[in-house]
Amino acid sequence: MSTNINCEPLKSLIRTVPDFPKPGILFYDITTLLKDKAGFAQLIDALASYYIDKDIDLVLGIEARGFIFGPALAYRLNAGFVPVRKPKKLPAKVARVNYDLEYGTDAVEIHLDAIEPGQRVIIVDDLLATGGTMQATVKLVQQLGGHITGLAFIVELDFLKGRAKFAEYDVHSLLHYNE
Repeated sequence: MSTNINCEPLKSLIRTVPDFPKPGILFYDITTLLKDKAGFAQLIDALASYYIDKDIDLVLGIEARGFIFGPALAYRLNAGFVPVRKPKKLPAKVARVNYDLEYGTDAVEIHLDAIEPGQRVIIVDDLLATGGTMQATVKLVQQLGGHITGLAFIVELDFLKGRAKFAEYDVHSLLHYNE
């Protein structure tokens, strides 16, 4: 049975860096949370408690910060872990989805044999902003026949309204910011 762990105190462990990576952007730096052993444990416990009763087969982590949370969450859920990578990082045959960035394009890839049709997956990343990378990853899972049980984020920037792109999915974010 899932429980709701209050993660608001974890905000005090996240450093904000103004004007990074460019002027006018306030960057939420989670490295200060990651190095706090109690904070990191609470974060993983909170994610796991939300998904523990959902019979998850695989946790997909989006490069690079999804690689931090994904394996720990997969371990707690007794699930497998699958990395979603930037182009040309995976050695076997891949599925690939290109997506638009503010200035240009990018892509994500996954091994063709990473997901069996019907497997229940959650996709985890550190931040939901505009949702472009997550949209591309959702398309990868759909191509391989996986069933998306949820989309998990550590931080959600509510003012960018990225959640609106995923109305048909269970989006779970631990921390919300409105600025």
